[in-house]
Amino acid sequence: MTKELYDVAAIGNAIVDVIAPSDDAFLQAEGLTKGSMQLIDEARATALYAKMAAGIETSGGSAGNTIAGVASLGGRAAYLGKVAADQLGEVFAHDMRAIGARFDTTALEGGPATARCLINVTPDGQRTMCTFLGASVELTEADVDPAVIEGAKIVYLEGYLFDPSEARKAFHKAAELAHAAGRMIAITLSDSFVVERHRDELLAFIDDHADIVFANEDELTALFQTSFDEAVEAVRGRVKIAAITRSEQGSVVVSGGQTHAIAAFPVEKVVDTTGAGDQYAAGFLFGLAWGRPLEDCGRLGSMAAAEVISHYGPRPQVSLSGLAAAQGLI
Repeated sequence: MTKELYDVAAIGNAIVDVIAPSDDAFLQAEGLTKGSMQLIDEARATALYAKMAAGIETSGGSAGNTIAGVASLGGRAAYLGKVAADQLGEVFAHDMRAIGARFDTTALEGGPATARCLINVTPDGQRTMCTFLGASVELTEADVDPAVIEGAKIVYLEGYLFDPSEARKAFHKAAELAHAAGRMIAITLSDSFVVERHRDELLAFIDDHADIVFANEDELTALFQTSFDEAVEAVRGRVKIAAITRSEQGSVVVSGGQTHAIAAFPVEKVVDTTGAGDQYAAGFLFGLAWGRPLEDCGRLGSMAAAEVISHYGPRPQVSLSGLAAAQGLI
């Protein structure tokens, strides 16, 4: 068996978040619906980026955020995702390596630019997002590094990448490599719209390849087209572990005949729920990689989610390992 090099390796959409202050007049002038998220093309992304106020550029993407959480907990992490050979691609690579994660996916030459999410934040805290997926959806089987996959205790797959067919092939390759090396495959459903578009393919992938499923309540019920309780029983029979988040109701973790209800961590004020599911997955995966009981994995997830919703941005702003130690979780 290949030596364990990482606790978690993830494959996802490599996206740079560009966050800038704005006002209602700017949104109106640009024809943007306040508080919405829309997909845009490269020409629109370039034009809007040029008009936005000065802001901050930081790596994002759902699985990338999860890897940032794993690293903040003190875990060994690696990330596979496609960026272009451009300025924002360099930003993404720098940010991932700066948190201590391995990132060496070959940059795309001659194709679309690095994906970016242009986020205009109005004084009332509303985030209006325009996303250009760009190079992120150009990931292929060739980008799946066997050394990374075989060296990770758990390989975490971002459901958003189920849209492009070539990326889906990359998921299958990663799953085959991981299982041949005795590793575990985890997948997050990512979004109800993803589930609606790819229900049959997702169910087949889960049955054939997944050991762990992450979902929120809406995603799980959409997958099985039934009530929450019935959906929980349906997923229980398909994977070794399923972790389902339910916002302020906490989460439910099922494994075999066991069911664990995990309470949400208290938060003084919910500022921004962006990244809550990503950080829940980070805490849970870290705990699982370190051999913690499932209840503790769920508590680590809840703790990480509570930290991230207490401020703007989808990544931890304080050391999660310090918070976990204070709670007696590590």
